[in-house]
Amino acid sequence: MTKRALISVSDKTGIVEFSRTLADLGWEIISTGGTKAALDQAGVATIAIDDVTGFPEMMDGRVKTLHPKIHGGLLARRDLDSHLEAARAQGIELIDLVVVNLYPFKETILKEAVTYAEAVENIDIGGPSMLRSAAKNHASVTVVVDPSDYATVLEELKAQGQTELATRQALAAKVFRHTAAYDALIADYFTKQVGEQKPEKFTVTYELKQPMRYGENPQQEADFYQAALPTAFSLAASQQLNGKELSFNNIRDADAALRIIRDFQDRPTVVALKHMNPCGIGQAETIETAWDYAYQSDPVSIFGGIVVLNRPVDAATAKKMHEIFLEIIIAPSFSPEALEILTNKKKNLRLLQVDFDQQAASEQEAELTGVLGGILKQDQDTIKEDPADWQVVTDRQPSEQERIALEFAWKASKYVKSNGILIANDHMTLGVGPGQTNRVASVKIAIDQAKDRLDGAALASDAFFPFADNIEEIAAAGIKAIIQPGGSVRDQESIDAANKHGLTMIFTGVRHFRH
Repeated sequence: MTKRALISVSDKTGIVEFSRTLADLGWEIISTGGTKAALDQAGVATIAIDDVTGFPEMMDGRVKTLHPKIHGGLLARRDLDSHLEAARAQGIELIDLVVVNLYPFKETILKEAVTYAEAVENIDIGGPSMLRSAAKNHASVTVVVDPSDYATVLEELKAQGQTELATRQALAAKVFRHTAAYDALIADYFTKQVGEQKPEKFTVTYELKQPMRYGENPQQEADFYQAALPTAFSLAASQQLNGKELSFNNIRDADAALRIIRDFQDRPTVVALKHMNPCGIGQAETIETAWDYAYQSDPVSIFGGIVVLNRPVDAATAKKMHEIFLEIIIAPSFSPEALEILTNKKKNLRLLQVDFDQQAASEQEAELTGVLGGILKQDQDTIKEDPADWQVVTDRQPSEQERIALEFAWKASKYVKSNGILIANDHMTLGVGPGQTNRVASVKIAIDQAKDRLDGAALASDAFFPFADNIEEIAAAGIKAIIQPGGSVRDQESIDAANKHGLTMIFTGVRHFRH
């Protein structure tokens, strides 16, 4: 009996060669629309879909494959006489191979100024139906959705006249992943269109970006997946210009660094990061001086760290960075001279170029955190704060220099793991106390790191001080300016302690926990 294939693809990569080989092997090919036109033009004989169904394509192609003579040919079980007899009685010929990929819904909604009507028109109905029918009946039917699988299918057909069951099972699994991802994108699009904030089903889809050697530790398997609708300002969308493959921990750290730099757009800024915490942030009128400040913040911790710069890297800055061991440097661009300097004798140094013009769009992406048996979803902590809304709660008002330092410290403290304390002056961080189980311990760590550099320094706390002992510790170190959210039942004790020591203290009314 002559074998039949149904071929209808939007991605025509390799389809002519694949179809020609099928025809040479004696297969009949049913096809539709643009695919049929391409095959006919290439001299590959095809059967029109309406010759099979006896029903014309209609409604601008919306109705063409949704027909019993198609789905009966796909779904009929070859091991059941009742199915085969029903097919014969209804004049249904069996279809043994389906090659289909879908209307370009993703590509459509990624276009600028795409209309709602365009998006809706690019929702494929017949394609997923055929794929699912064929995949369900994979015991007998081979289904292909990815051009990269053409070679495997042809090799098996040439060798034995049919594909292996294991191959058909693997291809069916890929089909269901493909249609699930396709439907997830459609569901997400419509959910956003209607403004649904808390859908009863949360469907997301990601695409494999990079298989990883291991995760946080060598005993942990890991892979890197990119959002199906890419975020331009992201590690996943970055261009790697030099260095070895990114590791799991590299990606986590580099992502944290990118999140930090978004809050420092107005001036040239350099962020150095280690283990998900900033170890140095510098601001200046030039990117070279900003690097100097970031490096001076903590010359020890920056070793082996990750650096992100919000301005193009020039030769002078590159020379200074080249002198120490860094894992990753991220920037909007690198001058040719800077690239030459940074890659000289540093084949492993990872250089990543990221589109900084797309920072604002990245802030809209939800944060997802896995927990056992579930997932937590939240907005990013990208609230835009106006210092005019902050409240000076002490008798002493901050000086202009202190006010600048307080604003700088507050922005930087947002990215320190809680309990988080950060000390800064008006252009660089001086001490970071991250992630301790009590706030006074974080205060002590930050002060110890910043000691001997506390002139004009301000201290920021990501959450309120629960006891006045924190204020006493800060005053004893000689720090004169504090910024914190406020909101403790003991706020007055902290205010009284600050007044006693002549400190100025600001309440922002906004907490920035980062677990």
